[in-house]
Amino acid sequence: MSVARLREQEKNLRGQLQTQELLLQRLQLLNQPDTKDRAISDQSQDTLFTKYECAFVSDCSQLFSSGSKSSGIYRIKPHGSTSPVRVHCDMSDGGGWIVIQRRINGAECFNRSWAEYKEGFGDMDTELGEFWLGNDNLHFITTQGNYTLKINMEDFDGNQRYAEYKDFKVANEKDHYRLYFGTYVGTAGDALSGSFQVGVSEWASHQGIKFSTFDQDNDNYKGNCAQEDKGGWWFNKCHSAHLNGNYYQNGYYSGKTDDGVVWYPWRGWWYSLKTTIMKLRPTNFEMDPLDDPNAVHHR
Repeated sequence: MSVARLREQEKNLRGQLQTQELLLQRLQLLNQPDTKDRAISDQSQDTLFTKYECAFVSDCSQLFSSGSKSSGIYRIKPHGSTSPVRVHCDMSDGGGWIVIQRRINGAECFNRSWAEYKEGFGDMDTELGEFWLGNDNLHFITTQGNYTLKINMEDFDGNQRYAEYKDFKVANEKDHYRLYFGTYVGTAGDALSGSFQVGVSEWASHQGIKFSTFDQDNDNYKGNCAQEDKGGWWFNKCHSAHLNGNYYQNGYYSGKTDDGVVWYPWRGWWYSLKTTIMKLRPTNFEMDPLDDPNAVHHR
């Protein structure tokens, strides 16, 4: 076994120990007379989390590697963040994904202000909840290492596609949450780089583009893309991908602008997708062979 592998195992074991220590402290708090037989309030949890901040991991992949294999809500503390962040960890699909966006039924309005996109909004607690994790959180997570963005998409006929981008990064608010990403793999087509057609990348590429909302226009268009297309996004002039657009219940739609949940190379501008899930995981994440359903196990 390589030295690097041994060091990784040591890191994972330390993470498990810290997690167990935090759980022990929470159990002790629950058993105190003034908190027995009632749930810990958010304020009490935050106080406890602050006290034992060292027990936090920085992303869902560390939780997965330390033994947390169930998808659900966890708290992490990305480097640079001043407080722990509630996230939905997707422990399927290889495990260790931080879900940063979910569109599934149109229950949540994504035509939100700059401040709301900065902080995040929506319902990540229920299975059918829609949400945006928040641009500050995207910045903190993606600048602590190299992360891969994976986007799972589904249309109203049940067809599924995906797009994956390595080295996904979001700048800070001062730089208007500017977007950077690396190489693409997938089955949905490379909408973010605008390379799906010769000669369109000047207006269609989202590489190096600032984030815009209806109340803060940072696009390269003479109008306001976020206002016209009804959602915050990294607009150029205006887009070849817009996953925060207006949700249409039947897929095909018509309007003055292509304001749906759009991934152009797959279904075009005038088809609004049923489901999109955006999630992040370290690019160098290596799944334990025992957890890999595609691995060949020898007795």
